[in-house]
Amino acid sequence: MFCSAIQYRLKPSSVSEMFFGSPGPSSDHSSGASSPLFDSGLHLNGNSTNTAPSSPSSPIANEPKYEKRWLDTLSVPLSMARISRYKAGTDKLRSNAFEVLALDGVSTGILQFYTAQESADWLRAISTNISDLTLQNMKMANKCCSPSDQVIHMGWVNERLEGTDASQLYKFKFLALKGSSFYIFSTPPVSTLDWVRAEKIYNLCEVLFKIHKLWLADDCWLQANLYLGIHQDFDLEDQRPYCFSVMVGRGKSHYFNVELGSELAVWEKSFQRAIFLEVQRTGSKTYMCSWQGDTLCFTVDFALGFTCFDSKTKNVLWRFKFSQLKGSSDDGKTRVKLLFQNLDTKQIETKELEFQDLTAVLHCIHSFIAAKVASVDPVFIDSQSIARKYMYSN
Repeated sequence: MFCSAIQYRLKPSSVSEMFFGSPGPSSDHSSGASSPLFDSGLHLNGNSTNTAPSSPSSPIANEPKYEKRWLDTLSVPLSMARISRYKAGTDKLRSNAFEVLALDGVSTGILQFYTAQESADWLRAISTNISDLTLQNMKMANKCCSPSDQVIHMGWVNERLEGTDASQLYKFKFLALKGSSFYIFSTPPVSTLDWVRAEKIYNLCEVLFKIHKLWLADDCWLQANLYLGIHQDFDLEDQRPYCFSVMVGRGKSHYFNVELGSELAVWEKSFQRAIFLEVQRTGSKTYMCSWQGDTLCFTVDFALGFTCFDSKTKNVLWRFKFSQLKGSSDDGKTRVKLLFQNLDTKQIETKELEFQDLTAVLHCIHSFIAAKVASVDPVFIDSQSIARKYMYSN
């Protein structure tokens, strides 16, 4: 659909739908006048207060006049709708074009614009309305949820599918941060029962959010791993900007892409907030571990730091504060070495432990330390935001 062939607008009385149509002649019905073209949108208007100048073919000024109105040929609900700027099955952006798909599958088709500015303006406007409606849905859902189970953020993303052919490179997924969990859906949850039907559910304390790619300008890329030490396991040679991953337990990861830089910044901030709240709610997490044949328990506590104790006798073997952790190393499988500084001797003590799911434990340690830092110095966390720093300063 080219702009010259079809006009479109956001419904003025509500931001919940997008209407498509073409300008056609019409009139107010106050005069009771009718027209044989009523169904096609041509209406007669006998009220002179809201009419266009009389048609040159009308010799008498008091005769019914003609005016134009919008004819809505397609209505696309924006609640839970999603936007796509990519050609199907590729990483290639459409030139000055995008598509809007409603929750029920109704599509606008490819909306083509004359200029990049027009495309960007409409993309932002539609995206903003979708975000506002999503926020309304979140508020409604939260009325039925306990304070500890609130929805922090949710929305559409594209997930990269590993090991598939090019036609299935990315797939739409709906993500949600709610209570203690990070959810991945194929379709948005619209009822309470839908929340237990998610494709994947992860504990927020055991995930790690990482930004992989930003698009600063037309041809300027920023590989965020230069700043964040991001793992090189991902193939970052695709052409999609605004990418992030969520690393989960047992070394697995999900790689996502969003349409706008502002969305990337919101996801980054939302993950930080959701994890911070969950750490504060949980207070501590304990994991079974072992070393030299002994079964131990390792606890990460928001107030106390790290504690290791015997699983049978419950005797505390050692305890250190967060500030005493000076480094760590692991074998990428099950074993980790934690380096703590003894406050009395100032010497480094090495504690080696073995876990069944080492990745989950390391992510938990990261979450608790980040939450601890945020509770002491919230400005520091904001200063580390790669997305917000570069998206809004450029």
